[in-house]
Amino acid sequence: MRNLDHPRMNQISLTDVLTALGDPIRLAIVELVFRHKGEVPWGDLEFNVNKATLSHHMKKLRLAGLIEHRKEGTRCFISLRRDLEKTYPGLLSAILKSKRTCPYALVAKRTQD
Repeated sequence: MRNLDHPRMNQISLTDVLTALGDPIRLAIVELVFRHKGEVPWGDLEFNVNKATLSHHMKKLRLAGLIEHRKEGTRCFISLRRDLEKTYPGLLSAILKSKRTCPYALVAKRTQD
């Protein structure tokens, strides 16, 4: 299984980040990962969308520079990019503080620590 490309920080623009966050599903994904404060197994995400649609949204978030997508065997994990906060301090916190509820149900299954 090949690793996916992620943009370098100097390739990430504020416009791309805000455009990616303009979709309610992508915003809800970022909120979940933000609240989780670490990696989230992709298989633990439950959305009222099909897998292909979820995959599309993950790709948009990855290419915008918001998430890191790591593969380990057949499992995939996502996390927020740590360097994003350095480039745009407080951006995600401010956006997530003011967001409205997403109409799609989103749940992260709790895994045992």
